[in-house]
Amino acid sequence: MKRLFLSLFVASASLITASAQSWSSSSAGENNVYFNQVDKNSVSTPDENGFIRRWSLLEPIDWPNRSNTVFTDSYLRETFGTKLTSKKQKPLVLPETPKDGQTTVVNDTLKLKWHLLESTGYNIQLYRFATQRELKKYGVIFMAITHVYAEDDMDVRISVGSNSASMWWLNGEEALILSGDRRMVVDDASAPVHLKKGDNKLVGYVINGPGMSNFCVRFFDTNNKPVKNLTIK
Repeated sequence: MKRLFLSLFVASASLITASAQSWSSSSAGENNVYFNQVDKNSVSTPDENGFIRRWSLLEPIDWPNRSNTVFTDSYLRETFGTKLTSKKQKPLVLPETPKDGQTTVVNDTLKLKWHLLESTGYNIQLYRFATQRELKKYGVIFMAITHVYAEDDMDVRISVGSNSASMWWLNGEEALILSGDRRMVVDDASAPVHLKKGDNKLVGYVINGPGMSNFCVRFFDTNNKPVKNLTIK
């Protein structure tokens, strides 16, 4: 199955590259409205291009870095896996489904709030999320959680772009890592994953020193078509 996904990815590389070049990394709604507050009982679906726009976002964690060049695979795994801790220095445990306004304690001292939001553009503008709330925007880590509901089991490919580095987990397993100093490019990196029938929890951490912060996520099927028959809760 992995060979099939690799073949499909290679065959469609030029198409994805052309598509990526046609996107702007600063997509936003009218009048600079980057997010809409959502009803916790409502559901969402991927947009016409398959992008997931509804997320629970944690207020940024202060994590000073003068440069984004330090974001190697090992640095990201160590930072996200062991250095971020909760009370009594245990590994950080995120809520299964964060409620809007719920708080999470990070590194014993930071009590940060979750915000349930839906982006007005295909990409999630983390920099704008921070600045609109007068929160720290440089030298930070953002956390994002969403729940993807599938009608049936399906083998797909997760496709991510992020500014700067990021790491992604699906149903508790590492799915994708985007390391280094990078700008957000649509479909910048991808990997084969399995969406099970029912609830699938998708978690992403985005880390940035100086500069903008944003990300975009979608899934592709085995025919390299964006997956849109999903429900986002």
